Amino acid sequence: MLASVERTPLTGRWRLIILSPEEEDEIAAQLAGPKWYQAVTDILSNEGPPNLVPRHDWRYQWVQDTLHRLESVIPILQREHELNPLWLDLGPDQPPLPPPAEYPLRPRPRATDRMRKFCDTLSGRKSASSAHVISGPPYSLLIADKPDAANAFSYGFGPDGACGVVIYSGFLDDILSKAPARSNSTPTSPTPHLRESSWLSSTFGTLFSIPPTSPAASLHPIPTEEQTTELAILLAHEVAHLVLSHHLETLSSGTIIIPAIISMVADMARTLLFPVTMLFGPFINDAIAQMGKVGSGHLTELGEYCTSVKQEIEADVVSARLLAHAGFDARKAVEFWESRQDTPQSANCSCAKPSEPDTRHAARPIMGASHPVNEVRIERLKSELVRWELEKRVAVQRRAEGKSNERGPHLTWAHF
Repeated sequence: MLASVERTPLTGRWRLIILSPEEEDEIAAQLAGPKWYQAVTDILSNEGPPNLVPRHDWRYQWVQDTLHRLESVIPILQREHELNPLWLDLGPDQPPLPPPAEYPLRPRPRATDRMRKFCDTLSGRKSASSAHVISGPPYSLLIADKPDAANAFSYGFGPDGACGVVIYSGFLDDILSKAPARSNSTPTSPTPHLRESSWLSSTFGTLFSIPPTSPAASLHPIPTEEQTTELAILLAHEVAHLVLSHHLETLSSGTIIIPAIISMVADMARTLLFPVTMLFGPFINDAIAQMGKVGSGHLTELGEYCTSVKQEIEADVVSARLLAHAGFDARKAVEFWESRQDTPQSANCSCAKPSEPDTRHAARPIMGASHPVNEVRIERLKSELVRWELEKRVAVQRRAEGKSNERGPHLTWAHF
């Protein structure tokens, strides 16, 4: 168990993921390629057959382009220390860049590799590592056509499209209605759309089919930069969940760690009480066992809630880093989440098992109804941006002191 303890990339939070590499590979294999779309479609089908926005729709292209913009900066998180310190030269009126993370994005080491490395070190040999994979891009994408739901959630784990983001059209309608968008006055030709062919269409048939479109139907508004920024903030939060492998952590804690701890504590309590309860016969023992089952269920939900709160705060912090590297103003994220904390319907992050989709555990709220939690998240995001500024001031001062120290001896040597 101790070998499974690790630090979360970029934030350094200690966590425990008790899943073998074979189990993680099995989860990724179950969702690779078109299997992710089928698994997500099954989850969405719990409320009836889902209506999906086709790939040729301008909204899908808008979301996909914004997602690709965020995906392109994920490699930067692996080598921030190697980049030029541009974040030190930005003015107060420019969007800030984050300082290099103390714990860069690296593939999670396997527990067996740590044991092997320890043994090889004792024997004076070198060992090759086979680290876990990073749930990196390209990510899969689906847009559910549901105007009454301003939600989104991330789902899955692994490479080859085994993880991705699902966003509801109600969220797009919400941000598009806040400010007037420019109209696209140039009709687009339907010919390229008719020629478009993908494995999505071949897999799901008419679900992703591309009907003929007229020039009039091709007219659409052009989202403004502010609207694209709001979309990027939501997508960056979901991408942060995927990059940090939060789904594996939730799966491990929800199905292994928390139930095992609760079961052991309950068994110990029943053992201590048995000398007393045995005097009252089996009815009391059965009642206590039933109460234990009900209580363990509530404790499991409480443990999952605490885990999700930590992960949501962590995703907010990492999403700000993604936004800054992608050219967005990370300070806008504070305004975005403050404006959405009173929204009854909000984004979600799915942690359902790929083999057993369950709507009760399929999603957890990003901005739910608990105002104290929302306030804590916003305050943590603000404190992260303040930390960027403080570290920048310290680094600028140290750089200035270093230059002055270099200049000082040089002038003294010239004087002599």
